[in-house]
Amino acid sequence: MFESDFLTNHDDERISARSAPFHHLALIGNALPRRCGLATYTSDVADALRQRYPTMKLDHYAMDDGSGVSYPDPIVTIDAENPAAYRDAAERIKASGAEAIWLQHEFGIFGGAAGCDILELTSATKLPLIVTLHTVLEHPSDEQEAVLNRLIARAERTIVMAKTGAEILERRYGVSPGRISVIPHGVPDRPLRDPDELKPQFDWQGRKVLMTFGLITPDKGIRHMIEAMPAIVKEHPDALYEIVGATHPNLVRNAGESHRTMLIDLARDLGVEDHVRFVDRFVEQEELLDMLQAADIYVTPYLNMAQVTSGTLSYAVAVGKPVIATPYAHAREILSDGHGLIVSPGDPAALAIATNDLLSNDEQRHSLARSAYRRGREMLWPRVVERSLGPLAEKPKSTVRPLLPRSPALPLDAIRRMTDGVGMLQHAVYSMPDRNHGYCIDDNARALMVAVRRNDEEAATLAPIFAAFVQHGWNRDLRRFRNFMGYDRQWLESSGSEDSNGRTLWALGMTAARSPSPGLRDWALQLFEEAAPLAGELGAPRAKAFAALGGYELLQARPDHDLSRWLLGQSAELLTHLHFRYSRDDWDWFEPELAYDNARLPEALIRAGMVLGEPSMVERGLATLDWLVRQQTGPRGTFRPVGCKGFSRPYAPPLAFDQQPVEAVATIDAASAAHEASKHGGWSQVARDAFAWFFGDNDAGAPLADARDGSCFDGLMATGINRNQGAESILALHLAALTMRESFGLTKQAGQESRVEADTRTLAAS
Repeated sequence: MFESDFLTNHDDERISARSAPFHHLALIGNALPRRCGLATYTSDVADALRQRYPTMKLDHYAMDDGSGVSYPDPIVTIDAENPAAYRDAAERIKASGAEAIWLQHEFGIFGGAAGCDILELTSATKLPLIVTLHTVLEHPSDEQEAVLNRLIARAERTIVMAKTGAEILERRYGVSPGRISVIPHGVPDRPLRDPDELKPQFDWQGRKVLMTFGLITPDKGIRHMIEAMPAIVKEHPDALYEIVGATHPNLVRNAGESHRTMLIDLARDLGVEDHVRFVDRFVEQEELLDMLQAADIYVTPYLNMAQVTSGTLSYAVAVGKPVIATPYAHAREILSDGHGLIVSPGDPAALAIATNDLLSNDEQRHSLARSAYRRGREMLWPRVVERSLGPLAEKPKSTVRPLLPRSPALPLDAIRRMTDGVGMLQHAVYSMPDRNHGYCIDDNARALMVAVRRNDEEAATLAPIFAAFVQHGWNRDLRRFRNFMGYDRQWLESSGSEDSNGRTLWALGMTAARSPSPGLRDWALQLFEEAAPLAGELGAPRAKAFAALGGYELLQARPDHDLSRWLLGQSAELLTHLHFRYSRDDWDWFEPELAYDNARLPEALIRAGMVLGEPSMVERGLATLDWLVRQQTGPRGTFRPVGCKGFSRPYAPPLAFDQQPVEAVATIDAASAAHEASKHGGWSQVARDAFAWFFGDNDAGAPLADARDGSCFDGLMATGINRNQGAESILALHLAALTMRESFGLTKQAGQESRVEADTRTLAAS
């Protein structure tokens, strides 16, 4: 039974305005005049909040589905199908001074898979979040479950409208009872009226009126009530079944009005067309309540027994209607203890028997009406919004404990799994190499860097494979490296992208400087010097940066290598020019948008300044990296890579999803350069935060990397982890681990805890 401390007829003085729990609240859902139940609900919430808390500033944000609805001021719309619009809305909410967000959640109103785009908004702010769940699925899809779990984890209060919803959250989703509030669907305050007094305004006088209302769909079970009408009319010739509401827009889009036509034909075929009437329109609330009060019985013959919330049922109970319902979840709960009649689903005979019994027994019908009305007094809007915004319990601190590797020298199992005699394959289906996509020089260049930096026997057996792929990729005629090769060993292009050429130069410079094999060093130096002049023709800043980082590597072994010095100078000149062109007071960056491998740009500038003796370059690199780190920090202080869904958003904050491992390793490498250049200890924390992202300190609270075999998933999406394990992601993990070992001393002797483990334990404890 619902809690009993709601308003009653004798509590009218408690309906008066009260002091607000927040000075400023952002309400997100749908809004009238959009014609759907959630729009009505959210607008009712807004009206109730303004009545209950007149001093509180309320901002109403409504999802716009592009159907052409014109919303009145002051409603602010959010383009439901544009992920960037959610982040923009979050920025607007933060700038407005709102102190909390109340979200009305229904999967179908938000964009993205399972409505995941709403996570772009909720993850962009640390304001307290209240979530009212209008649907709680017992059998969600994987994507629906991931979205719901993220919202619940983010929320300070999760509201459901029935105990059944709370039970599903506890049993199916593992939510602790203390984090769930059961607050019923709000209802308007109407007096208990004699239906016969109101029937003339609808031309119902002299009829016994049965009513169903709401958007019409097959699962409403209306067909079975029409099939019950012949038996009802036989005993009560004055019976009239009013079916009030338009067909659901989604059904109209997919099937037109075929379902309504079928119902009309059914009534005619059964000979009850004079006893079944359709009101085919969206009825405004005041008229709808009048119709409900004028009806004798409300019928809700739903076929979906899992339905946890029904606004139509709540409204009927609120005005004191005797209700006949099938045993769906909300009906079982709200009609318990003799507040209505329950019949079997899809059973016209049972519907007819229950209806005839009530129409024949005035005392029973009136008793049920009084009982329903008393139950409805427990659900009046003022008390519902008051409870919803009541004191928020402190949300439990995250218990995520990143499981970092006990040694940054990761096993090479995953790299070996993706490698054959030709090279490292690009993609995987889960953990299995996907031969359909062949190979690329980008990944083989990265793999060569891993093999060279490890300097161990196992890696030494792999390095020649990756080096041979790079050698074969060199197109001497065009003075460019090819990138993509099919599984049949046929090149798919004569020259690759600028970035792939720059990255290959980087791998060659590193191999020439670091390889323990004299043969590989000689080979890499010769090919580097032959190919490096191509960098003069590269225009992409990342391609220039990659080539410059290769030059930096080679200069560590050969300080007089002029070609490498030239590469650094070229990159620094371009980055400096771009920074002057695109940076603003609030945008300290080299481009008007953030994209991929972002940290490589300040890393290259820092390295160039160190080698060329230009402190201004170092300072600009440190400043831009610091700015980038702030963009890549989530509201709770964890590392959050720039999401690839937000690429190409000029002068706009990054979107949270999809997050990819290359951003984490780029940040770690750049933090290493900053640490070396500035000697400031804060950069080691930046690197540790980014490294911990691989192992669970992220928005999902789930590890992407597995230290047991050196594998890594391809990314973190709003709907969960992309569980494929491609080469780029695996190599990003290994390169990140190598930098953590080389630059931040993450090595240990037997029996000692590594520094990264100690830092992680401290982080988790805090």
